[in-house]
Amino acid sequence: MSKAETTQIEPDTTSKTEQQIDYKNELARKAIHLSSISIPIVYFHISRELALLLLFPLFLGFFLVDFLRIYVKPISKWYYKTFSSMLRAHELDDEKPRFNGATYVTFSACLVVAFFPKMIAIAAFSILIISDSVAALIGRKFGRHKIAGKSFEGSFAFFVSAILIVLNTPKLDLMAGIIMSAVATIVELYPIKFLDITIDDNLTVPIIGAIASYLYYMIFLQGDISLICELH
Repeated sequence: MSKAETTQIEPDTTSKTEQQIDYKNELARKAIHLSSISIPIVYFHISRELALLLLFPLFLGFFLVDFLRIYVKPISKWYYKTFSSMLRAHELDDEKPRFNGATYVTFSACLVVAFFPKMIAIAAFSILIISDSVAALIGRKFGRHKIAGKSFEGSFAFFVSAILIVLNTPKLDLMAGIIMSAVATIVELYPIKFLDITIDDNLTVPIIGAIASYLYYMIFLQGDISLICELH
């Protein structure tokens, strides 16, 4: 038997979840993600009611676009043709269609604004936008040490940037902010699954981080909750 006949082509063992978009498109993706920092900035200056009045239609708009992308073929073809270079492997999987990041981001914004004191909501959502972007870019560029499928460098950058955010959030207790930062870092590092479905971290990071901080207030600083609800 000849050498050509005995030579076998090794299958590509790289899973879809391991494949990455190039760094240039990662930068573009995170630039879009960072534009959502306008949400906590605007919320800082307006009431909860007005914020929800603005956010809910925004969420419905992204939800509608996603719905049409998934179920209307011409729109789906245009979407993937236009944005495929910026999408991750699981977002290109036609067999398991998922909502995109913008839908989850606006939905999580609605939830944290609706259910948590103002300063906790602002800090938690800012961590999602800024720390997630910092972690992705630092991890891709400088990550050398793997932990839970991600890089230690990226996760450390996430935590440090989260601490800087809570330090600059008015009236937020420092320990409550540190707890929020630590919990958000862990949640970003270890994705949460429900019924074998991974819950998008655009939901889990701000919501679980906000819950942890709010529980600290409820246990140790219950009398101070009113101070972080609205600025006077």
